[in-house]
Amino acid sequence: MNSFRKLVSTKVSTNVDAAENDVESGIERLLKQLQQVNSQMQAWVTSGGSEMVSHTLTRHQEILQDLTQEFYRLRSSLRAKQEHASLLDDFREFDRSRLELEDSPGSSEQALLKEHLSVSRSTGQMDNVISQAQATLGALVFQRSTFSGINSKLSNVSSRLPSVNHILGAIKRKKSMDTIILSLVASVCTFLIFIYWLTNTLIPCRVGVAWSVCNINNVYASLGN
Repeated sequence: MNSFRKLVSTKVSTNVDAAENDVESGIERLLKQLQQVNSQMQAWVTSGGSEMVSHTLTRHQEILQDLTQEFYRLRSSLRAKQEHASLLDDFREFDRSRLELEDSPGSSEQALLKEHLSVSRSTGQMDNVISQAQATLGALVFQRSTFSGINSKLSNVSSRLPSVNHILGAIKRKKSMDTIILSLVASVCTFLIFIYWLTNTLIPCRVGVAWSVCNINNVYASLGN
């Protein structure tokens, strides 16, 4: 992309050389390969890939969108420069022809000159329309890639929602089970504490009552004697 950017910034002639075609076709081929890699990663993530791969896929899609937009912008700029240089060449040629025709008078030559001027203007207008159409095409392609990235993100989220719901349900069930177990343990501990309290309270009372009964019997026995 850097080589193509430098080529666009320094391109001033209308001639299209082999190096320019090689760079442009090479970038298009690499963008298609990157698109294929993203499609394969999207299929793998949809089938249950890891979260890390999902983040990597999102980042690669953003990079592809940026590169695609930059490529179409540079190519449109290159086409506009070539068309501008071609128009300048046409006007220079027209000026030379006009000067030659002015030096050699004749009505037929003047008519040809006007016809050539009209054709040149029509060609310039057609070139402007073509450049606008190319710019519009680049914008549409970028929007398509953007919507494709949004659809892939939505598909990823929808594919992961069942697993997320399953995990949340498992967490809720575990919390309910922990609450039940904690309640049972607290009940058992309370019951054991109550039994211990009853044991420590009733046994001394029974011992005290028995001792008092023995003393009363001893008193009655002494009185009888």
